[in-house]
Amino acid sequence: MEIRRQPTRSVRIGSISVGHQHPIAVQSMTATKTQDIDATVALVEQLRAAGADVVRIAVDSRKDAAALAEIRQQTTANLSVDLQENYRLAEIVAPFVDKIRYNPGHLYHHEREKPWQEKVKFLVSVAREHDCAMRVGVNCGSVDPAKKEQFDPADDLGPMLSSALEHCGLLDELGFERFVVSLKDSDPRKVIEVNQRFSEARPEVPLHLGVTEAGMPPDGIIKTRIAFEQLVSRGIGDTIRVSLTVPNHRKHEEIDAGREILADIAAGRVRSVVDYGLKSLNIISCPSCSRVENEAFVDLAQQVREMTRYAQDYDITIAVMGCRVNGPGETDDADLGLWCGPNFVNLKRGPEELGAYPYDQILERLKQELDQLVANRAPASEQG
Repeated sequence: MEIRRQPTRSVRIGSISVGHQHPIAVQSMTATKTQDIDATVALVEQLRAAGADVVRIAVDSRKDAAALAEIRQQTTANLSVDLQENYRLAEIVAPFVDKIRYNPGHLYHHEREKPWQEKVKFLVSVAREHDCAMRVGVNCGSVDPAKKEQFDPADDLGPMLSSALEHCGLLDELGFERFVVSLKDSDPRKVIEVNQRFSEARPEVPLHLGVTEAGMPPDGIIKTRIAFEQLVSRGIGDTIRVSLTVPNHRKHEEIDAGREILADIAAGRVRSVVDYGLKSLNIISCPSCSRVENEAFVDLAQQVREMTRYAQDYDITIAVMGCRVNGPGETDDADLGLWCGPNFVNLKRGPEELGAYPYDQILERLKQELDQLVANRAPASEQG
């Protein structure tokens, strides 16, 4: 099966290029603490050996940046840096990476009085000086608050799409073309729709595809496969990441899953209809990455899945997030949400904060909330 790719331009990222003239690249992200140089290098090399074309590392402080400089000396992998909330760190880390990823929704965290346009201009100047590509990474749970205010609260995709297009417009004005865009959500249907809409508006811009907080295997792979099959089969997507909640020694499974999905699409082994509207228990969890402040998060996600099996016939969504960066916002739309700190797990009912609990007490407290939801709802099979 020959896939006709959208005519996206070529963007070089270190030793590879993405765009319609190049193979679809497969990426992953480290889950170690960046300042643990030996562990991070070992994970980068594990991912590179598994076939990762690009490996992303999070940097959230000057100490992280200093560690990244050491990591660069010990690996030949193509490295992308995730700037998190401090865009100014770009000038420190750019000499040691091949791509800079920023989230438009995180630009307001530092120097709030400064317009976001000035911050992007700074990032572009740094990227140019140090021969870096860029990714504009828009996530469902961390869209620019000012952008969200312009749309109906029920419109999840409008703010994401508008933000991405607005940033593309500024990059055009600055004459910077060496960038890709990603628009991610935990719902495969929304990932499909928003990326199709973006591709129609800006067909020349390469897209990085992913289902954020896809969760644990095999569920996380299934969710991601649904989105990728429908998009890549239509020629949309130039680089991908399968985001899985797995311990560090299994992070290579993200690469394995991505390669397998692409091989199946190329062979025509795809679903003809997207059917992700099944009314059943849905557990979403973010990929294990270096933002996670307590590695017990991965075990907790597994425990939540096991404990909640008794509610599998109910249309209930539970979100398990691993850090303070994505956790507070990206649990708002779930019926019940957990976001994990270093010593406590924060419990939410929708956007309502219910309190913070020790790791060894959170499951019991979560079950109390889940029992109440189950008691007040009929199984999905009995709903009209």
